[in-house]
Amino acid sequence: MQEENHTRVREFILLGFPGSWYLQISLFILFLFTYILTVAGNVTIIILVKTNPRLQTPMYYFLCNFSFLEIWFTTACVPKTLANLLSQSKAISFTGCLLQMYFVFSFGCIEYFLLAVMAYDRYLAICFPLHYSILMSPALSTQLSLLSWVGGFLVITVPAALIAQLSFCGPNVINHFFCDISPWIILSCTDTWLVEMVCFIMFAIVILGSCMITLVSYIYIISTILRIPSAKGRQRAFSTCSSHLTVVIIWYRSTIFLHVKPSIEASLELTKIVTILNTIVTPLVNPFIYTLRNTEVKEILKRAFHGGI
Repeated sequence: MQEENHTRVREFILLGFPGSWYLQISLFILFLFTYILTVAGNVTIIILVKTNPRLQTPMYYFLCNFSFLEIWFTTACVPKTLANLLSQSKAISFTGCLLQMYFVFSFGCIEYFLLAVMAYDRYLAICFPLHYSILMSPALSTQLSLLSWVGGFLVITVPAALIAQLSFCGPNVINHFFCDISPWIILSCTDTWLVEMVCFIMFAIVILGSCMITLVSYIYIISTILRIPSAKGRQRAFSTCSSHLTVVIIWYRSTIFLHVKPSIEASLELTKIVTILNTIVTPLVNPFIYTLRNTEVKEILKRAFHGGI
């Protein structure tokens, strides 16, 4: 009897957004529309970078990587969310849940690393303009990009391995729209202290470490810009990093709240709302930020539009 009571749960229910059928349909339409725009916007950025010689620079190479990442980041959780909004069961297997968690958080870590790399790239471009092409060579750009991707996938392997060892005896309802670590592991019938500590330490290192690199880079960038004698020169220098800075501020405000907190049981409903901003809204607005605040991209889009007409 005791053995039967500790049978391991192999399937979970993603609670998502409880409510009426009209609410589910409304959210489905909203999320589907947002997802389509996100993919289309980021694909447009990639095509622009790949097809325009003017954009064959390290800054746009990193932006291309960033747009490619955003497509996969939102794809890791949105399609399953869309399916659950129209489904009665809302079920996901243990393996499926583990894989979804792994990819969502891996892509999230890669985003931190890429944002830090992009900040370092802007630091070299503004603080060392005469030596920028030598310092940020194509080989270094490729290495930094590859390191960001590999590092992001490696960081999450430890938490994923620890979660795979947990036992779940019931209940099996995850209070989220995807397999987030916090609302998932509190369902475990085994001790989760080690998982909590490892997740807290690793996310703190990734978030605060990349944040420090970005912050220090921008301290030097702003200091250099303020020393430029002409107002036009200062405006031109700042315009090259304003898009990235805007994306950094949006990203860090929400993700520091989500991951750097001592208790995973705190504010699960608020966490769900903030996660929507991170996984659905932010990947949508990023392409528009880069196009609306970037003079070169706007000019290329105008030429493409008028050429099409």
